[in-house]
Amino acid sequence: MKETIQQAIHILKKGGLLLYPTDTVWGIGCDATNAEAVDKIYALKQRQEEKAMICLVSDFKMLNQYVEEVPEVAYDILKYAAKPTTIVYDNPIRVAENVVGKDNTLGIRVCKGKFCNQLIRKFKKPIVSTSANFSGKSTPKTFQQIDPKIIEAVDYVVEDKKYKLGKPSTVIKLSLDGKVSVIRK
Repeated sequence: MKETIQQAIHILKKGGLLLYPTDTVWGIGCDATNAEAVDKIYALKQRQEEKAMICLVSDFKMLNQYVEEVPEVAYDILKYAAKPTTIVYDNPIRVAENVVGKDNTLGIRVCKGKFCNQLIRKFKKPIVSTSANFSGKSTPKTFQQIDPKIIEAVDYVVEDKKYKLGKPSTVIKLSLDGKVSVIRK
């Protein structure tokens, strides 16, 4: 796993794209602070930039580095969540502008998956995560269901093809004004 993480970091630093197992589903990822890399994902997925993507961070400390103000309730939600939970925050900072929503929000998940968490810790920056499918198509349940065109288009494929798929994360929008809304259960 050490060599795989080193290779993935090398690709991320060069602005490349990864196909990798997240803590939920197979994802396409890149350096969330690199606008050109983010553009590559939009182009690959044939996705409109208005459709937001999420970022993965390794822990609360990293989360605080990329959100202007994390509402206190976020820590409780994440601490007690039964499954992976993405929270949409107001006022993200230090990430590529094209990963931020038009309403100046960004979905961020503290990733608990072993591989992903180690990768993010060693990379020391958030990673974009979007499902490994073309826009409008269903999320693949296994590596074998990923469209070969996606596999060919990324710069590096993490070798763990037996990864057991979970389900997409719960998505909650947490506004600074205290408003909470569930976007996806």
